[in-house]
Amino acid sequence: MKIVNIVPGFGGTFYCGNCLRDSGFVGAVRKAGHEAMILPVYLPLTIQGNVHETPVFYGAVNIYLKQAFPLLRHMPGWMEHLLNSQPLLKLAASKAGSTRAQGLEELTESMLLGQEGKQGKELDELVHFLKYHEKPDVVHFSNALLLGMAKQVREEMGVPVVCSLQDEDVWVDAMNEPYPAKMWNLLAEKANDVDAFVAVSKYFAGVMKTKMRIPDEKLHVVHIGVDPLQYEFHPDPPDIPAVGFLSRMYEENGFGILVDAFILLKTRPGFENLRLHASGGMTGDDKTFFNIQMKKLNDAGLSKDFSLFGDFRPESLGQFFKSLSVLSVPVLKGEAFGLYQLESLASGVPLVQPALGAFPEIIGETGGGLLYEPNTPEALAECLSSVLNDRARMQQLSASGRKAVEEKFDFGMLAVKMMEVYERIL
Repeated sequence: MKIVNIVPGFGGTFYCGNCLRDSGFVGAVRKAGHEAMILPVYLPLTIQGNVHETPVFYGAVNIYLKQAFPLLRHMPGWMEHLLNSQPLLKLAASKAGSTRAQGLEELTESMLLGQEGKQGKELDELVHFLKYHEKPDVVHFSNALLLGMAKQVREEMGVPVVCSLQDEDVWVDAMNEPYPAKMWNLLAEKANDVDAFVAVSKYFAGVMKTKMRIPDEKLHVVHIGVDPLQYEFHPDPPDIPAVGFLSRMYEENGFGILVDAFILLKTRPGFENLRLHASGGMTGDDKTFFNIQMKKLNDAGLSKDFSLFGDFRPESLGQFFKSLSVLSVPVLKGEAFGLYQLESLASGVPLVQPALGAFPEIIGETGGGLLYEPNTPEALAECLSSVLNDRARMQQLSASGRKAVEEKFDFGMLAVKMMEVYERIL
């Protein structure tokens, strides 16, 4: 069987759990003896391993300029080639607004309209490439925001279409009015062009079943996974205690809540040596917010207790996890999964997460962490205090988490479940 995964690239400026999910899945499918490839759209994927060179379709600079300036829809080929070059796309990824829904409502709608939108030429090029160069048995879209391509792919190629579901609500619900309701109705319409949806958690399957009006027979749940062998297990917490954060460092991911909780903890006896370690990168939009957090630490006299790990590539995170006692990413509204949780647990680092989104589901499945509520700095500080003061409990959570990753969240086993979905629709 041959599977082509169509995924949005991210340019490498921040930690992208969805990108790591897609890349890891392709690697696991190949190990199982099938053909699989990743086809990036918008931006380069820029993740090492598991990905061979392919063109970037729907180049982000190109489609943005064509959407904003109709005259450019007839630009010469050499100009399109220049705008789709890897250096220019990576530069665009680092700029403010490249990952912000506000201001991109019309472009998102146009993309979802497919051939009826303003990117018909790009869609024809993608289908031609799939039809004559790759000839897959299944086309798998990384998320529902790509479903404007599904109808033409399905009809012209005669192959089934699968779509993963993960955090689309974060993008759609952040749009300016009246677009959120409009986009959900359009997504529900595009669901008819899909043979199977695969949500990354039971929680998010329920969310998207309602928002996109997906029938039960089309909806499946296959959790995200990792390869446990790629992570060195550290059963004992480090001598110098440290709380870690691994995700894009912006407000919605709760980095500010963790900074405030850390400042609170440092005022308590027994936490004089506590450190805060962060990794995950940022976009141009996030730098003002990040600088505000650094000012908080500086004003509290705690700058020396903060460390920023700039290299968040999968092969470089070993030292980061080795330095941690516990990991917390207090996403303001929760999220569909959060791959960093599995990476942390595979490394033997327990979790402290808010009781929101899929976090209760994942911590319940793994036994590798604690939940707290409400999602405030005070509640987080209290929960962190309880686990940091109990070394035996940290060791127990560490062992449970690693065992669960090996037994339930190994990408090899989850790839088999995904292949069963493909075989069913074929």
